[in-house]
Amino acid sequence: MAVEQSTESLTRREIKCRGGDNDWCFVFPQGDVDDAEKILDLLKKAGGKPTQCDLEDFSKGGNGTAKPEFIITFNDDIHTIIVVECKNSAKKHQSQNLDYPNGYAVDGVLYYAKFLKENFNVIAIAISGTKKTDIKVDAFYWGKGLMTYDTDLLKKAKDIILEPKNYLKLAKGEKLQKDYSLDEIRETAIEMHDYLREIAVREEHKPIFIAGVLIALNNNDFSKSYAYLPSYNAVMSAIQIAIENELKKGGIRNDRVAYIKQIFKMLQDNSKFSSIPLIRKKSIVWYVEQLEMKIKPMMDYADSTLDALGVFYHEFIKYSGGDGSGLGIILTPQHLTEFMVELAGVNKNSKVVDICCGSGGFLVTAMSKMFKDANPVETATIRKERLFGVEQDDGLYTLAIANMIIRQDGKSNIIKGDCFDPKVVKELKARNINVGLINPPYSLKGGKVELEFVEQLLEILTVDGIGVVVVPMSCAIGTKFKDVRERLFKKHTLKAVFSMPDDIFYPTGTNPCVMVWKAHAPHDTRQETYFGYCKDDGYVKRKKLGRIDYYGRWSDILTQWLKLYRNHDVVDGLSARACVNHTDEWLCEAYMKTDYSTLTQDDFQQTVNDYLAYLVKAGEVYEG
Repeated sequence: MAVEQSTESLTRREIKCRGGDNDWCFVFPQGDVDDAEKILDLLKKAGGKPTQCDLEDFSKGGNGTAKPEFIITFNDDIHTIIVVECKNSAKKHQSQNLDYPNGYAVDGVLYYAKFLKENFNVIAIAISGTKKTDIKVDAFYWGKGLMTYDTDLLKKAKDIILEPKNYLKLAKGEKLQKDYSLDEIRETAIEMHDYLREIAVREEHKPIFIAGVLIALNNNDFSKSYAYLPSYNAVMSAIQIAIENELKKGGIRNDRVAYIKQIFKMLQDNSKFSSIPLIRKKSIVWYVEQLEMKIKPMMDYADSTLDALGVFYHEFIKYSGGDGSGLGIILTPQHLTEFMVELAGVNKNSKVVDICCGSGGFLVTAMSKMFKDANPVETATIRKERLFGVEQDDGLYTLAIANMIIRQDGKSNIIKGDCFDPKVVKELKARNINVGLINPPYSLKGGKVELEFVEQLLEILTVDGIGVVVVPMSCAIGTKFKDVRERLFKKHTLKAVFSMPDDIFYPTGTNPCVMVWKAHAPHDTRQETYFGYCKDDGYVKRKKLGRIDYYGRWSDILTQWLKLYRNHDVVDGLSARACVNHTDEWLCEAYMKTDYSTLTQDDFQQTVNDYLAYLVKAGEVYEG
């Protein structure tokens, strides 16, 4: 019994409901439905589950009242209920003829459902096992008064425990929605990556596979039909057709469509992949179901600023060896993108570009901000005409267009190419873009440095356009990139610089700052630049979770930072103003006064440690 209770505990965690009243449903545990007379009467009619009973036989109800693990009712649909039956082992999931209701989860839940369907539409869920990684789950829909149950309507939820509201949405053919869950993203990413490695999928093809499936799932015909296709080749062909339809509808160039389809054709030829039966875990259908049920619902909140796909991809490629930076991604933390969008003053009339857009995190956050005050007509215009990106990496480009298309971007203005290409520059300048947001790639030997990406961004923007960039603090010191810094000041104005937390990109070791520039307005060294000391964002490190807003401080801190900046207030220990030229240091630490009333001995020691660590990283400390 204790083990079976483990299955029940797992179920409670996954359905994210407590016993009793919830916002949109009521959960009755252990058949305790005394307050629900209609349900109670039907469970009394069923009685305790008999050892053996044909599903069509209504004459063998056991003694007493039936007690399923959970009965769930809905506040906004009084005609539909969920019944859940749990077993402690996957071996007890289903008998051959579904005629042992007392011993098997599927047999038992269908036994309950055949009585409950007298007055309700019944969603019957059988769950077996004690670990999320190896549980068996099957869900069935038995319509009120019907002679038999539907095995197809909820089949996509096989071996996945959904929240009750999503079972109801799935039954009604509606779009699923899930709250953001880093744990679920991480679990799904690790599992998928490991399984793709087992069948020898090339590392550079893995992210394109993920993004391609998500693009295909945005196609209604594919989403409705893939689970019923008869073979591996049929599913793979359907994915390619759906990708082509969605990308062409989004205005993506034919050569890019052909490239992504070619990757899928190569995957289609993978003999290990094709040998896995479609009903089995690790099959192509399993990947599609996992992404449709677990990841895509997190992305389908139109007002969400979260780049769930970017986070998923980041977790996914961490297991390709290293931290993922070798594959071209340094994920900008969500709250940092939010801060930068606010600094840029993004609104529904803005035109926004990210010239090294990665998976599209800045564009997702900007789009959310633009939607807040927009009516439906303006929202459509924002999607089609006000968001632009450039990405050179094939995998990241595919993820970026997936991110925008999944958010119903009517014309995905993501350019596959080099942001320094004159043709790309010309195309973007013709758009009259007035806001730029970037996290440029780290400087590579012989390649462009971070400030050259900043310079390129500002060149693309309209006169007085605002560029907000996050770069290493070394860009603001004055001893490096002297030529670029001088060129920047000759053409553009440095409005503000914010020193950010040293570990904001944890686990990547980069000390960043955020710069705010006004394009095509030469810097006046007689005008003060604002400097913010934003080292405390409220985030703390937690095991397995990284840096999180554990104490819920971020919202108030963001409000304070923005208020100080907009008023150009000087507060000891937090901000300063100073006139600077291109050779000066562009960091608050050089100009602000210390608030000594808050200092401790530990603060002094930490500052010394941080400074020494910075000198070592910057190559300023030598042996000898």
